Amino acid sequence: MRRLYRTTRSDSVFFGVCGGIGRYFGVDSTVVRVITALLVFAGGLSLWVYLIAALIMPKEPAFGA
Repeated sequence: MRRLYRTTRSDSVFFGVCGGIGRYFGVDSTVVRVITALLVFAGGLSLWVYLIAALIMPKEPAFGA
């Protein structure tokens, strides 16, 4: 069963949210980061949503999932 985690070690820039979403959906995390940045600057996604996701999403386990 796939689980949605924040990445903590290898693919984390700020809080690991975009890296975790990219890993969950099987896409490159850079693509997720670019889409997130475009949505934030276009006004479609609030920074509050990103921060809430960072608080709600659990960190990935230390030895993989």
